[in-house]
Amino acid sequence: MVITIVSIPKATAQIPLLPYLSTPSSAASSAKDPTVSEWVYLDGRQLFQIAASKNDVSQRLQNIQLNLQQISQDYFYSGNQKFDIKILKVNNLPVIYINEKYLMTVNSDDAELRQLDPVTLANQIAGDLQKDLATAKAERQTHYLIDQGKIAGGIALVVILSSLLIYHWQRRSLKDSGEPISPSVETDESITTQLNYQQSEHLAEVKKRLFQLTQTGIWGCGSFVILGLFPYTRALQIAVLAVAQIPLKVGIVGLGTYVVIRFSYALIDQFTTTIISGGVILKSGNSERTQLRVSTFSGVTKSITTLLLIGVGILIALIALGIDIIPLLAGAGLIGVAVSLASQNLIKDAINGFLIILEDQYALGDVITVGDVGGLVENLNLRMTQVRDAEGRLITIPNSEVKIVANLSSRWSRADLTIPVSYQTDIDHALKLITDVAVDMNQEPFWKRQILEKPSILGIDNFSERGMMIRVWIKTQPLKQWDVAREYRRRLKIALDQAGIAIPIPQQAIWINDTPLLSYQENT
Repeated sequence: MVITIVSIPKATAQIPLLPYLSTPSSAASSAKDPTVSEWVYLDGRQLFQIAASKNDVSQRLQNIQLNLQQISQDYFYSGNQKFDIKILKVNNLPVIYINEKYLMTVNSDDAELRQLDPVTLANQIAGDLQKDLATAKAERQTHYLIDQGKIAGGIALVVILSSLLIYHWQRRSLKDSGEPISPSVETDESITTQLNYQQSEHLAEVKKRLFQLTQTGIWGCGSFVILGLFPYTRALQIAVLAVAQIPLKVGIVGLGTYVVIRFSYALIDQFTTTIISGGVILKSGNSERTQLRVSTFSGVTKSITTLLLIGVGILIALIALGIDIIPLLAGAGLIGVAVSLASQNLIKDAINGFLIILEDQYALGDVITVGDVGGLVENLNLRMTQVRDAEGRLITIPNSEVKIVANLSSRWSRADLTIPVSYQTDIDHALKLITDVAVDMNQEPFWKRQILEKPSILGIDNFSERGMMIRVWIKTQPLKQWDVAREYRRRLKIALDQAGIAIPIPQQAIWINDTPLLSYQENT
């Protein structure tokens, strides 16, 4: 465009590029070459509309703006106080001249747009131009600029004081609420403390973003108003509004969605804390199990809430951008029906995943066995369960495939030990020794916290090729059965060695019942 390469006049001149940013056009009903309209600007103010075909309107607008630019520069800074507007007819169309310089020709498209005859429209445009140019020249006088500068200074002072007040309020709010203290893992009320800590974090994040949004709004609005006070910067105000309109809308919706999501997290934590305190749903025999259930319930709920709020935020952003979402919603409904018919397994996964969480079949941190696979539950949502086995492999199981599940860490666990002793051993002495080792271990403070009940020595469970098999049960905290079993075996091995009781190895006896071979052996 020619306007983009016009040299900028001295410091008091207008900015030549910015006033000519086009605004949304209105189109007439024509199939081939529709007629559209654009605004002509002076110092960022809308003067009048022009109309032309869609292919020609940009060039026509550019020419009129350039002519107006030259005319206004002469009128403002040449010292010539003369202002003469003439309307001449050329080819039966009114042509507007200002101070003997051509401005524009009023055509039939302009007249049809304003529903006036061309001559009347030309006179109306000439009258508006005379008033607007006079106003623009008055705004460039020194006394006017000084007055506007005083207003700008007052606005800047109000912005600074408001910003400082908001900053002081933010500091005071953070000081009154206090810094959230991370909960200790070993406290008895760790789950409630963790939920309160998470809730405080989410609320602090919401407050922080709201304060930032307020500060941005104060400075942005103040700067925007100041730009509109002066004729030299008013065009910049329009340019900022035109350029930043889409990013500003999307940014506000995005930030608002983020704040609502974090606030919903705080509400979920508060709701979960209330449920735990009342013991309505998540009542459990021990705090560790409750913590596992709460982690699973809270994580899944937050994931679902996040997806829903992001979807709502996208729809609000589309509405803010002027996009009609009704066809999108209708299309999304049809796509949803098609996807639901084609994805019945996903629906089964979601339903079964919901029942798994509701019925507390297992939770995050549990050790489970599903069919031929098993391990520690690392991830659980409505669609799938992911477990990490002993070899470190991450196994993904669709929730619809979880038919029969063995939970090895629900509420309590058990160390199931089978201890072999030889047939030549005094069985009563061996049973007493095994019992004493278990009782001594249960009396130590460290292991007493891991062992829930007095160990049960069930007695001789079987006679096998290895000897007499003695069964021992030790009820433990969830996931502690392996630690307790390893320590008990170590202590029992030391005690058996000291008592001279050997742990037997598998033995076999071979009987030969071949008569000729026996006769041969007797003769030799």
